[in-house]
Amino acid sequence: MYKRTLFFILAVFSFCVISAQTYEIQYTSSYNGKTVSDQPSTIVWVNEKENFILNAIIKEQKSPYPFELTKVEKPSNTVVSYAFLKPGDIISASDAESIGKQNFEFTSETKKILGYTCKKAVTKVNSNTIEIWYTHDLGLQGGPSVLGQNLGLVLEVERNKNSLVTATSMKKIKNTGIENIIKGSIQPTDQLGYKDLLWKSRFTTLKVFENETINFSDASKSDDLIKRYANGTIILKKIKFPVITEGENIFVELKQQSNGDAYDRTGTVFFIPQDKEKLFFDGLEKGAKTLPVFDNGNGKQYYGVIATESYNPAVEMMRFFTAFGIQKFNHIQLKDKNWQTISPYREDITELKPSLSGKELWVGTFIGNYDKGGHKISLEITLHKSDQAVHKNNTVIPLFNTLNIMEMAGQDYSTMFSQEKGLLVDFTLKKDLKNAQLRYTTTGHGGWENGDEFVPKSNSIFMDGKPVFSFVPWRTDCGSYRLYNPASGNFQDGLSSSDLSRSNWCPGTVTNPNFIPLGDLKAGKHTIQIKIPQGPSEGTSFSSWNVSGTLLGIE
Repeated sequence: MYKRTLFFILAVFSFCVISAQTYEIQYTSSYNGKTVSDQPSTIVWVNEKENFILNAIIKEQKSPYPFELTKVEKPSNTVVSYAFLKPGDIISASDAESIGKQNFEFTSETKKILGYTCKKAVTKVNSNTIEIWYTHDLGLQGGPSVLGQNLGLVLEVERNKNSLVTATSMKKIKNTGIENIIKGSIQPTDQLGYKDLLWKSRFTTLKVFENETINFSDASKSDDLIKRYANGTIILKKIKFPVITEGENIFVELKQQSNGDAYDRTGTVFFIPQDKEKLFFDGLEKGAKTLPVFDNGNGKQYYGVIATESYNPAVEMMRFFTAFGIQKFNHIQLKDKNWQTISPYREDITELKPSLSGKELWVGTFIGNYDKGGHKISLEITLHKSDQAVHKNNTVIPLFNTLNIMEMAGQDYSTMFSQEKGLLVDFTLKKDLKNAQLRYTTTGHGGWENGDEFVPKSNSIFMDGKPVFSFVPWRTDCGSYRLYNPASGNFQDGLSSSDLSRSNWCPGTVTNPNFIPLGDLKAGKHTIQIKIPQGPSEGTSFSSWNVSGTLLGIE
């Protein structure tokens, strides 16, 4: 009796020791049979009480911020996610339901992984077929992700027959050292808050404007933070850009709503170069006519639109067009039309990096309107670390910008294309420029049936007198944005004004720049010329073309 009791006690003690044992499993990723060498191995610590999912770099406490690890608490199968946003800044979120909601199709297939007999289960995640190989041989549950945590010990996960995560080693350990990683104050949050904070921590955000008004009113005045010009149709703020590394991408994002103006309007986000004697800022402060003038012989003078030896025009970051009365006029009801409430505009401007990195610049937004309510906008610039370097230029040279940003302060419309000469800019390169490109944005205007807004016109670019590029800028997709335009007029033919095709723009959208290759340019003097067959005026109606051009390249 004594021997049997002792045997039972020893057996129970032995079981507890085994059950309390922690295993460290290392998983390697591969794609189409090739090991993914630039991805750290997944590390999983498994015991009867809890599992931890991390990677080798986090284990060594060498991971760059932000990073995540996951804990699975047993037996409740509660998933606790930890995000390390920066040193001393940790957030967490708990999910007690997701594992229990997982559904699998179980098969009779088996195979050996690390000497253990594994069974296969199959599931679908966002249209992806996931095959999970798990074993019961160790009496434990866990795996390299939250998927299949309650099946057994997952030793392999295959997605769509091409992406594989496989256990390559397993060992018993006495201590995980997790207390050296998860330490200090932890801020709990909900699932959506967690995802949002983690996402935003992955990039740098420069807030420019937050819910600011752009309108036309004598009451629009500057303050210590935001400058307002041209009766409030232009707002400016000085922004300090950090040093932007070669592997970072830059995006500009603007959100707009009507605050009283029912019409589609030209808008632009721009910055003011400060590397020459005269600044576009001078024109805002002292009047457009204080800026250098361009005269092509058509009887009009255009101020501040072309670069000279002592002046650079404003550099356009993004051109956008407001929709017809979005949000403010959403009370206009049409059957089966559920209006959008905000117009979002977002554009990659990484090619402008050399002119932004490490500089303090005036960044502004203009919307041409004569409405006291005008528009509400928010603007931010985000910097994202990336391995993809699409634009490798190290030089940005402003050449021209005919968009009359100071329209409400007397700057004339860009009607210079009524003459054969069009727009002609002389400039001097101090150094040879390799792989030169012209970042060219163009839109045609003249809002009646014969106006250039609604008539396709070719844009021709000449470099040193030779034609280098010609195209017809035209948008046929404007009808896709009908739900952004509640105040758009409706015609007897069943179309809305916002449906109509236009010269490279639509109400409620961004107009993308064209990148025109110019080859290698030698140091010295050059000319660039833009020709457009601008249509004739009819009474008080006239056409115009807003074109901006910036030279990119490698010195």
